[in-house]
Amino acid sequence: MAAGRGEFYRNLASALWKTETPLPQSTERGKPGPEEKVKYTARASHRRSAAAKHEYSKKLPKDILKHPQPERNILEMLPYEILLKIVSYLDATSLYYLSRVNKQFCHLANDDLLWHKIYMTRFGVTRPWWMDYPKPRVIPGHSSTGFWKQKYFKALVEQELNYWRLARKDVNPHTGLPKQTERVLRNLNVTWHLRVQDYYGQEVTLEPSKVYFFETSIIVRWSNERLPFFNQISRLELHGLKKETHPDRKPQWHSLMLRQDRMDHPKMIGKDRLIKVLFISPGFIVGILRGQKVIVFIMVCLHFHKLVERSLFGSPVSPYFEPTVRWPADSSDPQFGLHGYSLHFVLHNTGAEIMSEYFPDISCHSVAKGSMVLGVIYKNHLSRHQSLSGNIRLPWKIDELEGSIENCCIMTLTLLDEFQKPFWCVSAPITITRSKRPLSFNYSGDHFFMNFHHPEGQVKMKLVWLHEEKQFFLIDLTLLVTIHKVNKYFCTNY
Repeated sequence: MAAGRGEFYRNLASALWKTETPLPQSTERGKPGPEEKVKYTARASHRRSAAAKHEYSKKLPKDILKHPQPERNILEMLPYEILLKIVSYLDATSLYYLSRVNKQFCHLANDDLLWHKIYMTRFGVTRPWWMDYPKPRVIPGHSSTGFWKQKYFKALVEQELNYWRLARKDVNPHTGLPKQTERVLRNLNVTWHLRVQDYYGQEVTLEPSKVYFFETSIIVRWSNERLPFFNQISRLELHGLKKETHPDRKPQWHSLMLRQDRMDHPKMIGKDRLIKVLFISPGFIVGILRGQKVIVFIMVCLHFHKLVERSLFGSPVSPYFEPTVRWPADSSDPQFGLHGYSLHFVLHNTGAEIMSEYFPDISCHSVAKGSMVLGVIYKNHLSRHQSLSGNIRLPWKIDELEGSIENCCIMTLTLLDEFQKPFWCVSAPITITRSKRPLSFNYSGDHFFMNFHHPEGQVKMKLVWLHEEKQFFLIDLTLLVTIHKVNKYFCTNY
């Protein structure tokens, strides 16, 4: 009753306080005419309104007169449970767009109970929800964990991916990777977006300008005038997503794949007359105009190993992590985990392959400084030396600009364990450097070396440039894999 009486008096006071618009004064003087009568009538009405206002103001509460309360939205006055019941009739797409309205609707549309109902309705799971959800559901009105929302979108993508699992079961024995990875990526409309943020808080999201497919990897390139200057970039993020035919109808789930928050120590891997190319760990290649900070392009190299899962199954804030398969230690084999490896090794650029070779039956011949040394090509075994087709360079072309970065290319390696499962997969740029001393006395040409460092291992190569043949020869190739990775994978203790 008190609330109803206060609302009545509040509406009454607002109605009484509305003053009427005064009528225009008469320009004629003399006898009172029709306009003067209207003016007197308006004044009398105004005096009566003022008297009524004073009379009823004595009966109103003082706090209403001093601080009139603004009108509230009717949805804000409803209890949380009522609002939850209303939005429970919406589908997943409507809930997604509802979460973009304001903070209240964003919190309401992310409630775990709603998404659990949508998940159970779509996928027909008969198990109780608490068997898949170890934590109790959040209290209504508090922050939601988003467990069932994330689980729904992941299951939605996995349901569509199941149609292509049969095609991905056909594995190439040389690479240990599915043969139809490129076909699956194209048919699922998988794309990769680059999100660039500067120090002013402005963010730019770009779609790829060009995608280069190779046997075991891809190169994605972005070039756009909206890119900020290089010294203004504060964050780079690579997201994978499935490109919808009608993007306005369905929300797109972004899967974070790479992220770099600082650009303090980029490594220059080459330059030409127009640009210089920088490598930013963990995998961004940035081309900048020489003498300026203008970004010409940004590229990234992605290995095919679990590329579909990494592009679709990660969350917007954390990348996809492959479930670790640990092989039990074999007590009957004292060298378990140190032999039986196979290597698929590729050197290429954005246009063609420079080298592609498969090396079976690789074993560890020593352990040095916490790393397992795998010898692939020895400089004393002349029959194993490999010739490289073409020069080692990285061509590029953006609109009317084009060039070529000499002594730089992309290295993609796939190291398989003795069970023919991918053990170490890398795709990254690598540069060639001239050696100050001869690396082999079997060749009289110029000697070079190419080294690559990674937290999980290293790659060391030695090359010779033969002037008569005008080509490179790879005379030595050695892999160093950390013992920590070997012990973790094979459950050993070397």
